[in-house]
Amino acid sequence: MPRNPLLTLPVALLALLLIKPPQTAAQAIAAPDPWRITASTIDPRNYYGATVANGMLGIVSSPEPFQVKSVVLAGAYDQYGRGRVSNFLNSFNLLNMYLEVDGRRLSGRDATNFRQELDMRHASLTTTFDYADKATIKYTYYALRQLPYTVLLDVSVTAKKDVSIAAASVMDAPDALRDVQNYYNEIDRPHATLSLLTSSAKSSTGKLQLCASTSFLFGEPHGQEPRVIHEMWDSNQHLMKFSKQLKAGQTYAYAVAGSSITSAHHQDPLNEAERLTIFARLEGRERLLAFHNKAWDELWQSDIQITGDAQAQQDVHSMMYHLYSFSRAGTDYSPSPMGLSGLGYNGHVFWDSDLWMFPALLVLHPDIAKSLVEYRFRRLEAARRNAFAHGYQGAMYPWESADTGVEETPVWALSGPFEHHITADVALAAWQYYCVTQDKAWLREKGWPILQATADFWASRVERNGPGHYDIKNVVAADEWAENVDNNAFTNAAARVNLQNAAAAAKLLNLPANADWQLVARNIPLLQFPDGVTREHATYNGEGIKQGDVNLLAYPLGVITAPAQVRKDLEYYETRVPNEGTPAMTQAIFALLHARLGNADKARLFFQDSYVPNLLPPFRVIAETKGGTNPYFATGAGGVLQAVLMGFGGLNITPTGITQSKTTLPTGWQSVKITGVGGQNKTYTTNR
Repeated sequence: MPRNPLLTLPVALLALLLIKPPQTAAQAIAAPDPWRITASTIDPRNYYGATVANGMLGIVSSPEPFQVKSVVLAGAYDQYGRGRVSNFLNSFNLLNMYLEVDGRRLSGRDATNFRQELDMRHASLTTTFDYADKATIKYTYYALRQLPYTVLLDVSVTAKKDVSIAAASVMDAPDALRDVQNYYNEIDRPHATLSLLTSSAKSSTGKLQLCASTSFLFGEPHGQEPRVIHEMWDSNQHLMKFSKQLKAGQTYAYAVAGSSITSAHHQDPLNEAERLTIFARLEGRERLLAFHNKAWDELWQSDIQITGDAQAQQDVHSMMYHLYSFSRAGTDYSPSPMGLSGLGYNGHVFWDSDLWMFPALLVLHPDIAKSLVEYRFRRLEAARRNAFAHGYQGAMYPWESADTGVEETPVWALSGPFEHHITADVALAAWQYYCVTQDKAWLREKGWPILQATADFWASRVERNGPGHYDIKNVVAADEWAENVDNNAFTNAAARVNLQNAAAAAKLLNLPANADWQLVARNIPLLQFPDGVTREHATYNGEGIKQGDVNLLAYPLGVITAPAQVRKDLEYYETRVPNEGTPAMTQAIFALLHARLGNADKARLFFQDSYVPNLLPPFRVIAETKGGTNPYFATGAGGVLQAVLMGFGGLNITPTGITQSKTTLPTGWQSVKITGVGGQNKTYTTNR
């Protein structure tokens, strides 16, 4: 078993112990705010935006005043030349604006004291800046939590001297859309005039109709509101604007409410976009924000409170904020690796959702986690057809999934036809949902069909070569650098767990279980080297690994439980992960396992290594890899949160519910308090 000299660890370990997040002089004095991330020094050339989202609609910030980088809507997919598969679509950019002061349209060059602040408690992004000696401007974006398709932009202008302002709400159509139609209407009512700026377009193939509408919200009584004027610039952009004279010292406030929806969400998206915008307009700013804040206050009743590491507290809140923002209860949507922060990975759903994000959501918000399992249940029939096409029984889930549930992996990636462990990952999430909720009615109606069909898949997938040799050959491992290998440790162990959980579900429901499931489970091999280290696959000989594989057998699979074996496998594989080019989840599992083994120093080391080298300015957003530039990597956030919840917090998902085991906090931490856990909203604490 040769060691790769490039992957030896001692020097890297020493360096990692010294890793500290970059600090400004002000941050060195004051501890990081647990709820707010402030960007007071912004370099547009090195800027990675913050995402404000409500589980359906995501708004990605820009360093340019009154501009939004992109608006992403969950569930909107079409093909437009990227790998011949379905892709996330950018929605209409319904929140771009401009502001003119005394005839000058403001840009980044005019802004001084430019500052942006992400409020994670109430999911908003506020930008403030000064324009010369004339005005101070403040504006805040919200993706309203109570209204899944609706956003709000709240603006105030404080005049330093007498000035005239002209403000516009601009509707931009992304280049990928076609057949754009623009509309402007005014609806006069006794207490308000509603100005509606609306656009509609087709997706690239015509599959979807995408629509968006906005309206101004003014504070003045009806009859004193400024006159709104519509301008058509070209087929892809139009706007509405108003003008106002301000006296020195006067603060003038206005807002824009808007809605974006597609035919994937509603049969009549054009009219619905306008109806939703009218609803928001007549609800008014105060009610919209009150309900939005209330919804987020309820979400944060499930919280992680850290004593002893203020920066970790802020970072953990950021990870929770993003998972909460990228998902919502009452849907059948499941987050992609980049959530609603952009078009990364085409917006597809991978094991990232089921194995990495789902457990943290399940522990903190089972109602949200239910949506992720519902996504898989609704696409069970497509998985059955996929198994049939490959000559197997039961259901074979696709490695990349979009709206229909068929395989969406680009053909050049071998993970599509061969990374079969995804089927067991889906089944594990279904079983875990039952374990936490103890909802037998759900298990019978939705969990059991998933567990049964996936177990049948593995019973047909193994090659029966005698006792102890029910081999699973020719797979892409969880370590994706291992392609077309036999008896991959994670795939085999996950299949075994899938079969065992299906049998357990049958027993709970008093249903007949297939006796072959337990036979197959007992005979699926887990390979070892001569010294007892678990071997990643049949031809593995110590080379570098892309991501955790063997160590996942200890957690989350629970197949390896003996501390000596867990430690042996950790000591071996933690030296096989290169320092660059690998995704962020692996080190989080190392941190979790070291905490359970009682190693506080290594728990801290790998906790920091799991995300600190991946942070990007100015909002500490997580990239997929160290030195990467593709945030926000929600998969990595899910892995780190599992390290905190199940590692440092000692939580376990068991067939009888959530339990807590003795564990160890990272060096320097004093306590972890987890509130709002499970359906009973329990509190768990770990102290040093």
